[in-house]
Amino acid sequence: MKRFHVHVHVDNLAQNIAFYSAMFNQAPARTEDDYAKWMLQDPPVNFAISTRGDKPGLDHLGIQVESSEELNTLKAQAAQADMSMLDEGETTCCYARSDKYWVTDPQGIAWEQFHTLDNIPVFSQKSSEPNQAQAPACCAPQATRTVADKSCCGPTAGQAANGAKACC
Repeated sequence: MKRFHVHVHVDNLAQNIAFYSAMFNQAPARTEDDYAKWMLQDPPVNFAISTRGDKPGLDHLGIQVESSEELNTLKAQAAQADMSMLDEGETTCCYARSDKYWVTDPQGIAWEQFHTLDNIPVFSQKSSEPNQAQAPACCAPQATRTVADKSCCGPTAGQAANGAKACC
């Protein structure tokens, strides 16, 4: 099964948790000081908000899959369509360890395609030092930021071409 993923940067986390909890008629599946996530079943959506961006608004869209095989199928489809890809491989962000890659639509909207492998206790951590947090970055790499928020950290287009990594 694939699950649609949306991540929105917000100014006031508590206010937005109250709003979205009422809208979805359920509490978040995970809440942190700077983050909340709802794993909706109807419709099946992984909807996340955080205060980690510079500007409120859409951060990125995505497709979350349940297996490596599904991720490989999506990756092969993107490659066959000659989409430019930023393949992060196994990485950490948004309180999770995932295998992921990014593509960008013609409008500049970042699409994350990922398979979540495990939860982690911090927003993002270096793989060689499991308990040391990385910079409080937002999600999509700079090269794939939405038009609304080009100020977030992450690799530049040149860095992305050289395989540089960002989080979430």
